[in-house]
Amino acid sequence: MKHLSGLDATFLHLETPEMPMHVGSLNVLDLPKGYKGDFYEDAKQFMASRIHLADVFTRKLALMPFDMSNPVWVDDEDIDLDYHVRHITLPKPGTNRQLQQYVARLHSTLIDRSRPMWEFFIIDGLQSGQVALYTKVHHAGIDGQAGVEVGKAIFDLEATGRVVKPPRSRPRGNGYQLGMAELATAALRNTAQQYVKLFKMAPAIARAIGGLAKPDEKAAEKAAATAPKKFNLFAPRTSLNVSITNQRTFAGRTISLAETKYIAKHFGVSLNDVVMATVAGALRHYLADNNELPAKPLVAGVPVSLREAGDDTANNQASMILVSLATDITDPIQRLKAINASSNSSKSTMNRFKAVILDDFPTFAAPWLVSGIASMVGRSGLVNLLPPAANVAISNVAGAPFPMYFAGALVTCYYPVSIASHGTALNVTVQSYNGRMDYGLIACRRAVPDITEIGDYMLAEHKLLMELTQKHPSAAGVTAPRPAPVASHAPEVEEAAPAARKQAARKKAPVKAVKAATAMAKAPAKKAPAKKVAAKKATVKAIKTTAARPVARKAAPAKRAGASRAAAA
Repeated sequence: MKHLSGLDATFLHLETPEMPMHVGSLNVLDLPKGYKGDFYEDAKQFMASRIHLADVFTRKLALMPFDMSNPVWVDDEDIDLDYHVRHITLPKPGTNRQLQQYVARLHSTLIDRSRPMWEFFIIDGLQSGQVALYTKVHHAGIDGQAGVEVGKAIFDLEATGRVVKPPRSRPRGNGYQLGMAELATAALRNTAQQYVKLFKMAPAIARAIGGLAKPDEKAAEKAAATAPKKFNLFAPRTSLNVSITNQRTFAGRTISLAETKYIAKHFGVSLNDVVMATVAGALRHYLADNNELPAKPLVAGVPVSLREAGDDTANNQASMILVSLATDITDPIQRLKAINASSNSSKSTMNRFKAVILDDFPTFAAPWLVSGIASMVGRSGLVNLLPPAANVAISNVAGAPFPMYFAGALVTCYYPVSIASHGTALNVTVQSYNGRMDYGLIACRRAVPDITEIGDYMLAEHKLLMELTQKHPSAAGVTAPRPAPVASHAPEVEEAAPAARKQAARKKAPVKAVKAATAMAKAPAKKAPAKKVAAKKATVKAIKTTAARPVARKAAPAKRAGASRAAAA
């Protein structure tokens, strides 16, 4: 048996029917040329030969007597692949939006805790002729970086795959189950070890807390020019910060990795700062649509990895920092700089405290205590009254910079599908893959019924930042050559459409949608100084282009753009 750490078990205890705590991904696959087989059967056979490569596929939970302590991982000797690998056919016409809606529904259901906590779905019926792979794994056994390691077990670098050594045969346990006395003894022993570990680390924790009281002068000087003048203890309340239901909505968008790196280098910030600025600009426009944009800046909860280099353990080793999204700043460049300053300040604080952050801690009686509190908070509506710590969760995971294959099929995209939670109804997770930045937006459908609009605003914000690199000098004083956009292998991604299709979309754009987008974009500029007019015009142009895309993707009536808020779910 293997004990769950305190952090791993927390994802179990916080889970409720309204808040499933699993993470996943959506991959669209190009089948080999001339393929005539049954890909579902091939995928199931493929997984049968690979599941021994990662513990997450072969272990399940054993609960402690009376929930006195965290469960433990034990080996499952009877894995039912017909349950874990399933087949779905989309109804005609099999559009990208249908695929994303189906993934949202699949992501809203809890994983069976009596089995290994993972499920794979092979989805066909796409009008493109491709197939999709949707995966979900419980967060109790894996974090973002550990997920990349699991990906190495099931993905190959060549279509022909690689030779995988079969597992060594082991004697079966004949259905043997751990007894109550054995489990109780293990629980008490593990709890005692956790208390001893905490006691030994107490002096270091005290020193770290004391050190936080001393200001970091270098970081303070660096952030002084752009940091907010006033510190806000809580994030402003928005429609994103409510109790959620178990209904989900999902959208995927792709941005060029080369362009994102170019923006970061040009303005002297990190790639993650550009990701947050892209989301910040999108949320700024989205909330302004309904006059919801608060005067105070939105705040993002950003996971940070505590994992040491080379550590591929399938568990959670992460913490979280709070970063201002500077949505109170109109100018996109100044907003990006303010995000960079806030991020650097939070990272500096985290680095000073990182060595003593515990991912394992005493959890006696935690299963029933924490679960009860989580259920009460979610269903009582208390979240709707308390001030939020963060408005949105934003995570960035570094993925493979090269193409990968699953069961001989080319992986064209890698959209993450993460967790929406009480008080943070929207989660934006980004995974880099083969020159792409694949954004996965998952949200409670009731709180964010029009998630596709946020995705489209993200594309417009990225385009605006790229245009501004040509109008403003770089941080180093020299403007680097503009990178060529990376072509997508996945035709379901509207933003990767050919130029001719984009031009046709502009011609067919509904007049009402363009006028509405133009009016929305101009609204924040009413109080802006004259020197920012050029930047606002660029925003209007980008949003007009965005408003045209849904019509090019599908020959919908002109009323569709005006009704996107109701139909996007």
